[in-house]
Amino acid sequence: MRNRRPHDRRRRMSKPRLAMFTALAMIGGGGLFGLVTQGAFAHESGGQKATAQQGTVYHGRGIQGGQNGGTGRNRGNNGGQASASPSPSASQTVIGPLASDFVDITKVAPNVRNNAPRKGANASSGTFSSRCGVNAGGQHNPDNVIVAPGVADGAQHTHDYVGNVKVDNTSSNGTLAAQGTSCTNGDQSAYYWPVLRDQTKQGADANQKGGGAEGNIGSVLTPASIQITFKGNPTSKVTAMPRFLRVITGDAKAFTNGTKNANASWSCTGFENKVQLKDKYPICPAGSKVVRSFAFSSCWDGRNIDSADHRSHIVGADPNTGACPQGFKAVPQLTERLTFTEPNRTRFAVDSFPGQQHAPVTDHADFINVMSDQLMRQAVNCINSGRRCG
Repeated sequence: MRNRRPHDRRRRMSKPRLAMFTALAMIGGGGLFGLVTQGAFAHESGGQKATAQQGTVYHGRGIQGGQNGGTGRNRGNNGGQASASPSPSASQTVIGPLASDFVDITKVAPNVRNNAPRKGANASSGTFSSRCGVNAGGQHNPDNVIVAPGVADGAQHTHDYVGNVKVDNTSSNGTLAAQGTSCTNGDQSAYYWPVLRDQTKQGADANQKGGGAEGNIGSVLTPASIQITFKGNPTSKVTAMPRFLRVITGDAKAFTNGTKNANASWSCTGFENKVQLKDKYPICPAGSKVVRSFAFSSCWDGRNIDSADHRSHIVGADPNTGACPQGFKAVPQLTERLTFTEPNRTRFAVDSFPGQQHAPVTDHADFINVMSDQLMRQAVNCINSGRRCG
């Protein structure tokens, strides 16, 4: 008889036992919601492999689930996605995050270095802020009009919106310009990002697309504060953004795509000048809030308001000098800072596409400039003259 290696042996589990283990994982997983439907678990060294009827999804410690058929990326030795092909179907659903996606920020060595480019004689050192509230009214939907215009549920996760009061997959330049705004200065721009959820509570959208029906479990958290600030360039004056310019930052599929375009940062109030995290959620000390921050690209090609990959028309400045590449010009750089009163330590997560396991590295944000030309001129003048406005 041919010998079979131990790690090839698979133990099939009956449906009642599978349901029991799934329930236990959801109730007491310490942040790990490893839910795989219509499949059978097979234990392997270092983790769990869930074999579903329509494919295989890896979720567990120490399994290197490749993004190219089993030979690729893992998440810091904590398992990986079996394939970077389209997101798993409902029969392959894997819900994170893992307990190891969280870190006590008080135990992280300082990693923030003050190596910002030196400001030159022609630097634009001012700032312009829009105060747009915290979306207390709950403008949410699972659309993304930049990346998937005209597609309902194009994001497969729920976005938080401030600024323009009606943004969805049907929005056009004309409809955006006709809407009101939550911003006190009349800024009609659309600012949005995936919601953060408390996974210990059931969300109002538990059975809806963008919510629980697509693996985004929990109650949506309203930010404690949102700061929207436009900054200048250390080597040159900035020029006005064109109206309806689209800009994205981060990669919603960084778990399977890799971290090349990952750009969001996580920290805690009181630690932002010491520790910034890319691939971990912070566990903050008592009295400290969770902080999400985004810094958008700010070198525009001078012609296009969007591009096929939604990135090529506006790129980042040189990290060492701050200068824009040849053929690009500096525009005001959008930065966003969101704070949240920390929920149950390791039981919160950012919404994500199915298959992205709510990894913190998938955090991202989107922006459509709908400022009037007059307001944009005010912003540029403030920034170029070194003033702080708003």
